[in-house]
Amino acid sequence: MDKNAALPRRPQPNLAWAWCALVGLSALGALLGAAFHEAGWLPAAVALVVWLKGTVVARAFLEERQAHPFIRWVLRLFIAFVPLALLLVAVLGRSAG
Repeated sequence: MDKNAALPRRPQPNLAWAWCALVGLSALGALLGAAFHEAGWLPAAVALVVWLKGTVVARAFLEERQAHPFIRWVLRLFIAFVPLALLLVAVLGRSAG
């Protein structure tokens, strides 16, 4: 038996960077919301942060680049759906109120 097989695996550096990016993007979103809660451009900024976070998750944790092209396309469509829905709600909310 290989004696290295019993050793715990260290996290991959890309996962650590992805985790740091997600924490940073979450902090950025909270700071934007707290500092600019009345700004008209805030929904677009939040949608961008959400899209970036989804992209980081797909690439680092879901291994999007190794998926079949159809699955990759569906995943990208799913990631784009939430930011687009946020923008749509922001636009419709402004026109209704």
